Amino acid sequence: MPALVVRNLSKNLGKKQILNDLSFEVGEGEVFGLIGSNGAGKTTTLRTIATLLQIQSGEISVLGHKLPQAANEVRRILSYLPEDAGAYKHLRGREYLEFVAAFFTHQEKAADIVARGVSIAALGERINDRVDTYSKGMMRRLLIGRALMTKPQLAILDEPNSGLDVINAREVRRVIQQAAKNGMTVLLSSHNMLEVELMCDRIALIHGGRIVASGTPQALKTRYKATNIEDVFTSVLSGSTVSGA
Repeated sequence: MPALVVRNLSKNLGKKQILNDLSFEVGEGEVFGLIGSNGAGKTTTLRTIATLLQIQSGEISVLGHKLPQAANEVRRILSYLPEDAGAYKHLRGREYLEFVAAFFTHQEKAADIVARGVSIAALGERINDRVDTYSKGMMRRLLIGRALMTKPQLAILDEPNSGLDVINAREVRRVIQQAAKNGMTVLLSSHNMLEVELMCDRIALIHGGRIVASGTPQALKTRYKATNIEDVFTSVLSGSTVSGA
C-alpha cells in the first residue's frame, strides 16, 4: 500500500486555478520530491495533504486514511514543516524542542523525543543558546529536528533547504535520507532542482498545478536525454507534454 495517494486534485482560488487534476503516489519509506518554479502549486499541494486546506475536488489517502473524513487520524501520523516556519526566539534551542515535545506525549517520554530532536538538529553546544542568536542554517536545522523528532509516518517538508549554504544543505539532506532509511516517508517540495536530484528517490515535476513528468532522477534524465533535472524540466516545458513513470 502506498503511503500517500493523491488523485485528481483540483483547486481554485477565486477564478484562478491553482491545482489542475493533479495525481501522484508516494511509497512507504520513500523520499519523494515535488519540484517546480514559484507559483506552480507545490505549497498548495502540501498544505492540502497536511489538512490545512480543504479539498475542493479529488481524493487524498494517507496510509489508508482518506481526507477529509479521517483528518484527525492523518494529523496524528504526519508532521508538516512550512517554508516560512519559525521558532520562539526567546527560547533556547533545547527549550523549544521541549516545548513542542510536550504536546505529543507524557513527560517521561518527552525526554526521548527531545534527545532525538537534538541529535537530528546536530547543533552541538549551540542547542543551549537562544534561538535569536541562530543563523538561518542553524534555525532550519532546529526546525528539521522538530519536524522529525516525533517519528511521523509521513513528513511533509516545504523547501527544507531554502536559503541554506552548501554545508547546512548537505547536513539537512543527510538527515532526511537517514530518516527515510529508518522507515519514514518524506514528501518535500523545492525549486532547487540539484538538491532534489541528490536527495529524492523519485520526483514529480509540477507546472501550472499539474504533474508534467515523474520518475526517478536517472530515468527522467535518460528519457529526456538530459544531464541534470533542470534540463529535464526545461525540456518538458518546451515540449508541453505530460509524462509519468
